[in-house]
Amino acid sequence: MRGHVLVVHDDADIAHQVVALLADQGYSAATASCLHDARRQMALQPPDLLLLDPQLPDGNGLALLDDPSLGARPEVLMLPRPATTQVSLQDLLSRVTQRTQRTPLPVCETTSWRQTLEATGRFGALVGRSAAMQEVYEQIARVAPTSVTVFVTGESGTGKELVARTVHDLSARQARPFLAVNCGAISPHLIESEIFGHERGSFTGAERQHHGFFERAHGGTLFLDEITEMPPTLQVKLLRVLESGSFMRVGSSVELACDVRVVGATNREVTQAVAQGLLREDLMYRLHVFPIALPALRDRKEDIPLLVDHLLHQIGQREGQWRGATPQVLTRLARHTWPGNVRELRNALQRAWVMATGDAIAERWFP
Repeated sequence: MRGHVLVVHDDADIAHQVVALLADQGYSAATASCLHDARRQMALQPPDLLLLDPQLPDGNGLALLDDPSLGARPEVLMLPRPATTQVSLQDLLSRVTQRTQRTPLPVCETTSWRQTLEATGRFGALVGRSAAMQEVYEQIARVAPTSVTVFVTGESGTGKELVARTVHDLSARQARPFLAVNCGAISPHLIESEIFGHERGSFTGAERQHHGFFERAHGGTLFLDEITEMPPTLQVKLLRVLESGSFMRVGSSVELACDVRVVGATNREVTQAVAQGLLREDLMYRLHVFPIALPALRDRKEDIPLLVDHLLHQIGQREGQWRGATPQVLTRLARHTWPGNVRELRNALQRAWVMATGDAIAERWFP
């Protein structure tokens, strides 16, 4: 047997189609129609892979990952709705094969985050002990070991890329590439080529074959920041990649398979972006499977001392000299509203560090 798969879906026809397909390929498989049935099946035989519908009659399917009796955390793959066509079932089989060939992430790497946070004030690449950030950490710890698409929202400078990086680092993809793309920083004329690649001679100036971000991120994670800046025509092609797991380079008629986890992000309000035509509604639903909202710095000012210490340590390492912040400086920083969030705080600390003449940064150099 190639592994045991538990198919959790409330549509019996879909579940049985998937089980039959898996059995033909040498997998053992069981079905469950709700959380209660799934927990019973998992107790009988722990699965190597969960094929999961998150919308179950008795709750969110991801709650299965919180079960303390689960032991080693299985790989998780979201089951599409509907999954009735032969094409989608074959695509599903390909994804199952990819997942079962990976080594699952040890459960301790995500379950011990509270102890690490208490000791260091950090969770992965993120810093802060505030209640608002702990809620973010809880969501990341739950979703990281799965294959679920994550969509991060928050004001500019709140650390959306750090969330994506932490999701990647706590996933089974951690040894594979993590690539970040700012969709608003690439020319609309070049963005398709940059994301999907192009063939030699496909347009003026294409002197060689170019591998895009999806090819280079194969097996890993692709972070698409400011996705509402992506042209609508390209959003259609992105939707197809997310649904089929394949794409074509510009100028090619050959489809290439890709195994990439996409984390999207925007600093806009999502429903407003859809209403304004900046984000396709169908793409929004495909991306918005697991939303994570980052708080603004003004809403977690209790984290400022930790952030200041962390950022000054980074600056000191880079510049070769350590400088600290006095209590007076921290009090002053806590009074500021920080419209630019952590990015603005980092820039302010960098300037104060440059202007300082001793071991402590001076209060006078801050706004």
